[in-house]
Amino acid sequence: MAGEFAARKLKKRRKKFRWKKVDYKRRMLQLWKKDPLEGAPQARGIVIDKRFVEQRKPCSGLIKAVRVQLLKNNVQVTAHVPGEGALDIINEHDEVIIESIGGSQGGPKGSMWGIKYKVVAVNGVALSEILAGKKQKPTR
Repeated sequence: MAGEFAARKLKKRRKKFRWKKVDYKRRMLQLWKKDPLEGAPQARGIVIDKRFVEQRKPCSGLIKAVRVQLLKNNVQVTAHVPGEGALDIINEHDEVIIESIGGSQGGPKGSMWGIKYKVVAVNGVALSEILAGKKQKPTR
């Protein structure tokens, strides 16, 4: 294969197989720009409105979710509110911290259609502690 005049073919193959490398692919496609969190594990945002989202085909039911506008880039995303009665705790204009749910390839999880994020904290207090009754949500 690597003959005297094989340089063109070798360069072509090298160029082609570069795309197998994850860091090269991410750099070339600029995948961090398509992520609302911009590669960060968590992000802060303001709740715009509360809504119910229907589940995907085999399951039926309503997913409690909030529409959040991120502070760092003003992008709006829909975030799931986990826990029983958790949606009653969150009001509009509350500051929440969201993180990725962790579906495959950064997508939605299970039957939660179009929801990639979940609420972790409200006004700086963990949502799990508010639901457990250990702490109260601070009012603004």
